[in-house]
Amino acid sequence: MTDTRRHRRRLAERLKAAGILTDPKLRAAVEATPREEFLTPGIFLPTDSGRWHPVTREASSAAEWAEIAYREESLATQLDGHLTADQTTTTVEGNPTSSSTTPTTVVGMIEQLGLNDGDTVLEIGTGTGYSTALLCHRFGEDQVTTVEVDPAVAARADAALESVGHSTWTVTGDGLLGHPRRAPYNGVICTCAVRRIPHTWIRQTRPGGTVVTTLAPGAWSYGTALAKVTVNDDGTAEGHIVGRSSFMHARAEALPPLTGDLAARAAYADTERDAKLSPALLDEWMPAFLAQLTAPGAQLVKATTAEGQPLLYLFDSARESFAEFVPNASGHTVRQGGPVALWDDLETTLTAWQSEGSPEITTVRLHITDRTHRYWIGGHDALRWEHRLTP
Repeated sequence: MTDTRRHRRRLAERLKAAGILTDPKLRAAVEATPREEFLTPGIFLPTDSGRWHPVTREASSAAEWAEIAYREESLATQLDGHLTADQTTTTVEGNPTSSSTTPTTVVGMIEQLGLNDGDTVLEIGTGTGYSTALLCHRFGEDQVTTVEVDPAVAARADAALESVGHSTWTVTGDGLLGHPRRAPYNGVICTCAVRRIPHTWIRQTRPGGTVVTTLAPGAWSYGTALAKVTVNDDGTAEGHIVGRSSFMHARAEALPPLTGDLAARAAYADTERDAKLSPALLDEWMPAFLAQLTAPGAQLVKATTAEGQPLLYLFDSARESFAEFVPNASGHTVRQGGPVALWDDLETTLTAWQSEGSPEITTVRLHITDRTHRYWIGGHDALRWEHRLTP
């Protein structure tokens, strides 16, 4: 077995130099926790063709495995809710459903919790167990409860935790419900994306405690914003977006991609005009987040024709509305149908955002009650949103 202490020290040094790792006790946790132990039986590496190449610990040398483990990237450990790298020897298609998130992201989120010795923490999404191990080392095993929806993933995480000497409360269940076993907690950390912060998490957190999670307020396939909120005495919570973040959705909230005849879905338009703004804006981080705030039920869909021509749509199935973007000589024609003019709404938001100087995602504030999420940027009326909270 390769001694990876050198890799761990270098990781801690990189994180400290980047200003992400400031807590000496968390640094000790990083240096003590071997990430490679949490990647068994293997991982999937992306290929240029969009498929996944399986790499197992058993088929790799110790040096190769250590090199993979300490890359600064997320490593997919499961595809499509069941497939692990030891179950295939060829490249495969699939969607990641469990992964070992980048140490930068994991450590940054733990730092954002702002917890102290003796505090209790609830982790939503055990995953590989690497972040759980960091929490256990930093705060103590008795202070950590972790919830994982997938029993097979939880079992592998428990085995990895035991292999490095940790044992904690691992609960298999719906993480969106939190877990009251030790509530109220001083902090809640979620390692998947949610459309709303469930109020159960707020109720299970002490006043003054912190909830840190990735928010995906729309129906897109990934989260875009890391939110940090502090719980108030009256059961509300408030805070702001502290940075960019990308996690796969919680299993209960993941939406299947739209398939079938997309052209048929957009066959009958009510309006057709030149787009004032380029839909290419939606490929940028902040505009993508603003689009999800403005049209939370809309999915951005990219496809190609049989001839290889790109297709771009917004579909809001619940409101039976769509926007289709067709390239023209000056940019794009937007065709819209249904009771909601999706692109009109998004153009209003994006134009207001640009008029305010295109502020960064960290300027977004939010306030949570048991009924709503309210978001805003400054005092601009077009940059205020209210989303009903899903119980």
